[in-house]
Amino acid sequence: MKIIDLRSDTVTRPSPEMREVMANAEVGDDVYGDDPTVNRLEEMAADLLGFEEALFTTSGTQANLVGIMAHCNRGDEYIVGQQAHTYRYEAGGAAVLGSIQPQPIEFEEDSTLDLEKVAKKIKPDDFHFAKSRLLCLENTQNGKVLPPDYLKKAADFTRRNNLKLHLDGARLFNAAVAMEVEAQSICAHFDSVSVCLSKGLGTPVGSLLCGEKHHISKARRWRKMVGGGMRQAGILAAAGIYALKNNIDRLRDDHENARKLADSLDKLAEPEVYRHTAQTNMVFFSLSESRARELARFLKKYNILITPGDTTRLVTHLDITREDISFVLEKMVEFFRL
Repeated sequence: MKIIDLRSDTVTRPSPEMREVMANAEVGDDVYGDDPTVNRLEEMAADLLGFEEALFTTSGTQANLVGIMAHCNRGDEYIVGQQAHTYRYEAGGAAVLGSIQPQPIEFEEDSTLDLEKVAKKIKPDDFHFAKSRLLCLENTQNGKVLPPDYLKKAADFTRRNNLKLHLDGARLFNAAVAMEVEAQSICAHFDSVSVCLSKGLGTPVGSLLCGEKHHISKARRWRKMVGGGMRQAGILAAAGIYALKNNIDRLRDDHENARKLADSLDKLAEPEVYRHTAQTNMVFFSLSESRARELARFLKKYNILITPGDTTRLVTHLDITREDISFVLEKMVEFFRL
């Protein structure tokens, strides 16, 4: 029986077509700059997102790390959301490896950072304090899309306050598809953007960091230092090229599947569904932790995988079909009516 894995969109597997282009990729030594497929991917991404250059990295964590380190020096500070991936879920890399102090702030309900609160956290030019250098945003954040007018306000704010602006755009294309805009229109507000290829776009490995030429040059040096200088990486880059050409528009299917999940679950007496979060490919609902664990055990009997908790997240992706969603809903209805 097929495994229906709703734990994350990181679990996607490359399609036969993607595997074919990987197998046939032209390769060279990327550390020497000689891998033509990596070079093509980086040029393609920079052009697509409206930046001077791009850098292929092993992961979103690495892209964010070298991006932050290229913006900040030791003893500097970046301002970031309390639940943001760059702060909470990347093993403290910027602090440990870059000696860059994070200044976390709670997200607002719409996943923005209140710019008035950010302003209060910017340190004065005083040797007692770390130097505030960078504001990090995230799009999407828990499946929610940052409002376009907020992006412009954030860009204007950082320019007035002499900060750089970085976007953890792991699911940037989900945001663009949901907003019905080109991804470049989102990126236009930022000094640097990371975007993940191995989530909704379905590649097995890799992320991209985009920015101006000087920033990417610094990030490339940091990438080498943290062990990200890959050799014949064109095999992986070929998957990225395929994904950018073929797997962006189909994200709408994932969003529609998430909406179907949210709409149907919301009709049940339990769980409590957070409808405002189902903007893209994620559905969040609340159950007691013990009840959520019971649900996970029940679903696993039918090869449906979820990660239970006080708040449980279901993530749709390219390996989940509309028929899969119907089957999941059938089993969840069965569980909640037991």
